[in-house]
Amino acid sequence: MYEIYASQIYQSDLYGFVEVEEFLFGERASLVVDPGEEKLKREFNDVMRSFIPLHAVIRIDEVEKEGVGKIMESSGGNITAFPMPPGPAPKK
Repeated sequence: MYEIYASQIYQSDLYGFVEVEEFLFGERASLVVDPGEEKLKREFNDVMRSFIPLHAVIRIDEVEKEGVGKIMESSGGNITAFPMPPGPAPKK
């Protein structure tokens, strides 16, 4: 599970996706380096826009202040998948 910060997020023209643009990463003024944020920074280094499937989104918050991006283990717990509309009926 990834916790990321971005300047732009909106519903995509691609059905069932959210678009995320302008990923934000903290500027390091000290020698302390967060390995989780560094891994995210490397992974999204050359990404201009990311399309994330709606069923993969757990939560979207608008915040005043940027935090530190994280990669966390998904243990399930009280996380429930977003309900999706039913697909086409199976052929007989």
